[in-house]
Parts: sequence; C-alpha cells; structure tokens
Amino acid sequence: MSEVYATRRARLRERCNAAGTAAALISRPANVRYLAGAAPRCAVLLLGKCQDLLVCAVPPEDRPAEGRPDEALALHVLASPGGDPAVAAADLAAGQGAESLAVEEHHLTVARHRALSSVAPRLRLADLGGAVEQLRVVKDEEEISCLRIGSEIADQALGELLESILVGRTERHLALELERRLVDHGADGPAFATSVATGPHSGRRGHRPTDRRVEEGDFLSVCLGATYRGYRCEIGRTFVIGTSPADWQIELYDLVFAAQRAGRESLAPGAAYRDVDRAARQVLDSAGYAEALPPLTGHGVGLEIDEDPQLAPAAMGKLDACVPVTVEPGVHLPGRGGVRIDDTLVVRPEADGGPELLTITTKELLAL
Repeated sequence: MSEVYATRRARLRERCNAAGTAAALISRPANVRYLAGAAPRCAVLLLGKCQDLLVCAVPPEDRPAEGRPDEALALHVLASPGGDPAVAAADLAAGQGAESLAVEEHHLTVARHRALSSVAPRLRLADLGGAVEQLRVVKDEEEISCLRIGSEIADQALGELLESILVGRTERHLALELERRLVDHGADGPAFATSVATGPHSGRRGHRPTDRRVEEGDFLSVCLGATYRGYRCEIGRTFVIGTSPADWQIELYDLVFAAQRAGRESLAPGAAYRDVDRAARQVLDSAGYAEALPPLTGHGVGLEIDEDPQLAPAAMGKLDACVPVTVEPGVHLPGRGGVRIDDTLVVRPEADGGPELLTITTKELLAL
C-alpha cells in the first residue's frame, strides 16, 4: 500500500506545482487518511518542498480500524502535545524554503488560518480547494473491496433484524441493535447514524429514531451503513409490519422501486450526474410526487458517507468507471409515511457487466 499512497501524493503534488505552489497542507481528516494511510486525531499532512511529513500532536496509536500511517512517510510529533499540528506544519514548510503553501480553506477555521499566517508571515497561502476530494472520486479496486465487505456486513445485520420479532419495539431500540450487529460482524462501526422510521415517520430522509413503537400495518423504513477500514456504504429498505400491505402501500412502493431501478440502470461511464438524477426523479414526478422528492437522488461514498459526485438536478459533471454511488429515491407523505430504497453501487462499463450492486438485500416488499 505504501506505493499507492506515494502515487496519490505525487498526483496531488503535480496539481500543486501546476498551480504554482511548492507545498501543501492537508488538514481534513478523510483527505489525510487518503494520502497518508491514517489520520491520527488532529494530525495534518505536509507535502513539503523537500520532505513529506505527517505532523501529529501525540504519537499515533496502533488501531487497525483507523488505518496505519504509510511507513514511507516521515512522522513529526510536536514537542508540546498542546500545540497545533497545522501551525507547526506551516513553520516546517517555511523552514524547507517554501515560498507558498496551499491549504484547505474549506476546512480551516478563520482563527487557524490567521495562526498560519502569523507563524510564517513570508509564506504565501493559497487555496487548495477540493483537489484531494476530486482525486478521491474514482476508487481503486482495494477501496472498492473495502466497500464491498462493508456492504456485506450491512446486509447481514439487516437480514438478521428482519428475522426477529419487531412489533412493540421502539425505533431507537432497533437502531441500536442494528449498530451492535454491524460491529459484531466486523465493521469498524456504523457509517452514519442508523435511521429506523415507522408508521408516519417512514420514508423520511435522515429520520432520527424515536421511542415510537412498531405497530401492525406500519411501513418500516431502515437506512444503515457499515464502515470497514474507513470506507462507508449505505443501504435502505422499506417493509410492511405484520400484515399484507394496503393498496396505497403497494402502489407507493412499486413507484419508488421503479424510480430506483431507473436510476440504477442509468449508471454508466460518461452519464451526466443530473441525467441519473432525472431518470429516477421523473418516475416520481410524473406520478404527482414532485413536492415530496428529496433534493438529490444519490451521492458518492468512500472515506465519507456523502462524497462527490452529487446526483442532483443541477449537478455538473459526468460519471467515470469505478465511482461508487448510492441511488436512493424516496417519497414521504406527511401523516402517512413513505418509502425509501437505497443501494450502493459501483459504476462499471457495459463490457464489465454494467453497474455492480454491492448491497444485495431483497427489494421485494416483504410483510414482516
């Protein structure tokens, strides 16, 4: 893996050199991990003029789930644990003779930016922008393997929950049980706060579980994900509790399923982000649910659960091969409930079989 991280840093250095900056300071944790193999608490990465350094307030702990720093990368631990690694890195960059330093302005606070200018007043600070995030969009097969394993864990946890008794249990209890099962099956932890929504709460994007108890006839929508070696996946499913679904539930479910299938089938290298969104959205829009639709119908995943690309109506750009995304249309009807169906997939060319589905739990409308 050392060569992988070195190659990633070399690609970023090329971008910095092209922009006229000799050094770069990476402070966003996910970006540090992508380039260095691990992101110890508060650590930053300096792509220096003479030497690359992982700058830490304290020595990194050996926690495999959090990654291990690239052995080829020099480690600089501050003499005082209370110091700021970013400020120390700027001082080190100036000491290496750099005249300019690219920083992640979208991550640095104003106070921290001022501190960098203060410690190295002759260092010209430039904005690195989302250069690292752009590099992260296309995944290598090792990254995709981590997402695949995480998806298998999420499928296992959800499958076991569906075999248990659900009526009478609270949303909060079910969410906690799902997160425990994720860890039991080998996940680092949940990829995000698990959402379990019942009855009138179902289908609501980002619903926080409450003490509402599952009742017969409810829609039950679940959205969860596993983190494995830092990589995060997402799966969402909707079920009916304890009885045959009502006609309106079948109609709404079939509609959301059709929208989700249209989005999945439109994933291909070269497809515009907004065209994938449109494929899913127009199915629901044509049925009169335009006002109930979410602002996007999918997004990238990786070291963070919400990465580029964004599959939204105004999104600019086109998909590449080996880009993992979610496709997650949903409809929530206030006072009644709704349906969410989420999958994590990897964009693949048609010659390789088309989009690779990582989350394989059935999308049949089950009565539990």
